[in-house]
Amino acid sequence: MSVLDNWEQWKDFLGDRLHHAQNEGMNKQVIGDLAYQIGDYLAKQIDPKNEQERILADLWSVATTEEQHAIANMMVKLVQNDGSR
Repeated sequence: MSVLDNWEQWKDFLGDRLHHAQNEGMNKQVIGDLAYQIGDYLAKQIDPKNEQERILADLWSVATTEEQHAIANMMVKLVQNDGSR
């Protein structure tokens, strides 16, 4: 089963990668840029596997580049906040 199949597993996966990147010294800007690149790839290449991913894909498809960066940054905040609870 892929981490993309389950929303909670996907968030856990992203959170683990985020904490690893932070521990390796990546700054917030680099992390945000990577999150945007991942979001763009997923939106263009991967079929959403659950309702949450479908919503994100739909939002991404109508968003401007600036809004897509905001979505990516919100995902970073979401997984960062989940990890700090």
